[in-house]
Amino acid sequence: MATPDRFLSLLATVLFLSASANAQMTHHHAGSAPAPSGEAQTFEQMMGESMSRMDKDMSIAHSGDPDRDFAAMMIPHHQGAIDMAKVELQFGRDPVLRRLAQGIIVEQQQEIEVMRRELRRLPSRPGSAPH
Repeated sequence: MATPDRFLSLLATVLFLSASANAQMTHHHAGSAPAPSGEAQTFEQMMGESMSRMDKDMSIAHSGDPDRDFAAMMIPHHQGAIDMAKVELQFGRDPVLRRLAQGIIVEQQQEIEVMRRELRRLPSRPGSAPH
C-alpha cells in the first residue's frame, strides 16, 4: 500500500498529466503542435505503439518462479495500461472515460511499485534465500 505522501505525489502527477493532456489536446485539435517526430501522431498510432511496446516487454525469459515471472510480465502490462490512459487523456473527450484514465494511471502505478518491491524481495532463483 502506498504511504499518504506517496499517494499525494501520485495524485499531483495525475493532475499534472491531466493538465498537460488538456493543453496538448487543445493544441493537437488546433493543428498547431507537431508530435516530437515532427509529424502529428493519431490516436490509433499511439495506441498501437503502446500495445506493441507492452507485448514486447511482456515477452520475458521465464525464471521458473511463478511469482517472479508474474510480476515481471505484469509490470509492462500495467505500464501499457498507463500509456494507453495517457493517450485517452490526450485525445478523449468523455469526462467519465477521462476520469477513469486518470484513476488507471494512479492505481496501475501503485501496483507497479508493489510488484517492483516484491521482485527486489523475492529470491533470484527458486529455492534460494531472498535478497
